[in-house]
Amino acid sequence: MKIMSKCNVFVVSLFTLGLLGCASTKDNMVAKGFPVQYAEGFDDGCHSGYKAAGSLFDEFKKDISRFNSDKKYAQGWSDGFRQCESEQEAIERQTRITIEQQKLIEQRKANEHSETYLLEKHALEGVDTSGLESLTPK
Repeated sequence: MKIMSKCNVFVVSLFTLGLLGCASTKDNMVAKGFPVQYAEGFDDGCHSGYKAAGSLFDEFKKDISRFNSDKKYAQGWSDGFRQCESEQEAIERQTRITIEQQKLIEQRKANEHSETYLLEKHALEGVDTSGLESLTPK
């Protein structure tokens, strides 16, 4: 169970980082010299890309009239969508891999326990264990 809770912490951490990374993207881009229209489009596209890739924490955002009339907004939206969709897909893929690895570890432990039990049972075949019954808790 400890490992599974670590897996849950890992997943929550990834989603939190994703949310924090996109929360101030627009301001960071404007501070770096990107046009405001591009940064706003990128921010909207980013939320849309995360949603398209399966994020439960984002929603599709696109100002259609602005997308059709403002080339900077449209370019920012498209760039943000592609980048954030790819990021979210990578997070989802890594999460699935981590969960599958955890399942394999748990299965190996169960198999080892089962093998040990069968070996012990086989080792005791033909041995009179009737005198040991008093040692087992009731």
